[in-house]
Order: sequence, then C-alpha cells, then structure tokens
Amino acid sequence: MLSSTEKQFSILFFIIMLLELLTGSTESLQTVHYIAKPAIVVSLIFLFIKTSGSLSKPIKNLTILALVFSLLGDILLMFVDKSEHIFTFGLVAFLIAHVMYVLLFLKHRNKEKSPFGFIVLLLAYATSLFYFLKDGLGAMLIPVIVYMLVILSMATSAYLRKNKANILSYGLVFLGAICFMISDSILALNKFYQPIPWSNISIMVTYALAQYLIVLGILKLKEK
Repeated sequence: MLSSTEKQFSILFFIIMLLELLTGSTESLQTVHYIAKPAIVVSLIFLFIKTSGSLSKPIKNLTILALVFSLLGDILLMFVDKSEHIFTFGLVAFLIAHVMYVLLFLKHRNKEKSPFGFIVLLLAYATSLFYFLKDGLGAMLIPVIVYMLVILSMATSAYLRKNKANILSYGLVFLGAICFMISDSILALNKFYQPIPWSNISIMVTYALAQYLIVLGILKLKEK
C-alpha cells in the first residue's frame, strides 16, 4: 500500500505531529510550536514534490497550491491574538486552499455519479452545525457561510471521484476530506459557540490527518 519512501515519511510526519501537539499545549515550548506547526504541511510539500514525478502538471500544480495556501493559513492562525483581522485572513487562505482541492478533485470526477444523496447528508450536517454557531458569528456570519459552502463542495468533489480514481486514491482522499470537515467544525464550535476541552489537540490531529491522507491519495493516482 505504501512505498518505502512513504513509510519512512509517515514515521517522520507523525513525529512532527506529536511534536506540534506537545508544543502547542505547553506554554514554555511556544517558540518550538511556531516551527512544528508549519512543519506539518511543509513536510507534505517536500514529499509531494519528491514523489509526484509521474503525475500530470495540472494535478501537481493544484496540489502544491492547496498545500501552500494551507501553510499560509496555518501561519496566520498562530497569530490570531495579535489582531482580530488575522483570523479572517487565515480563513481566506484556507478557503483558497479548499477551492484548489475542489478543482483538483474534479479532475477525476465521475460524471455518471449523482451527488444528490451525499449533498443532502452534508446539508443536514451543515444545518445542525450552523444552529449552534449562528448566535456567536456576528460580523463573521457571511464569511463563515461562504467557507462552509466551499468545504461542503470540497467534500462533494472528493465523493464524486468514486469509480473514476483508483480505489486506494479515492478512499484516502475521501477520508481526508471528511477529516478536514471535522477539524473545521471543531474549530468553528470552539471559536463561535463555546470552548471545547482539548480542542487544540482534536483540531490538529484531524487537520494533520486530513492533509496527510489527501496528499497520499493524490500520489496513489500513479498506481493503476
């Protein structure tokens, strides 16, 4: 399933993730945290550039753009306490990253597959989430609604790869998209509804897994 390079990388990746969880939860290690958090996506960028030689240029470019904007979002969200506008800039960076992923996933859209049933499930989920968020959004109401629609589109486009991409690529990418939704949902609830115990850990674990699974899933496109 995983190549030797991917297995070696996976060990390194989960060490970086554990380092981020440790430093993000320890006040005295905040300086290391500023290195460990961006290192999650930086490591994925290096892996992808090194091992994506057989993929088409559009696939490579869209994946790298999604990761670069994710990295920008990660960096911005580390400084939300400096300015109220930084969270919005971080939101925009991740929104662009999701748009890149949507365009990437649609490269392998199965046009014979209807998204209707899946969209109904997603809308039910989003409506339930919005019920808890709405009273705390204030001026962020429209940006958050737009962001929710984009991430729902990202999950839908991942779902529509079924039977078009190979089964391993499809499964990894789809699971990654769902992890991304969960991570963003926890972040939104923690910020706009009420503090969630250990939210920093649950947000980062699901986020890191999302990026890891999506990148591995795209790399598996070369395995037919």
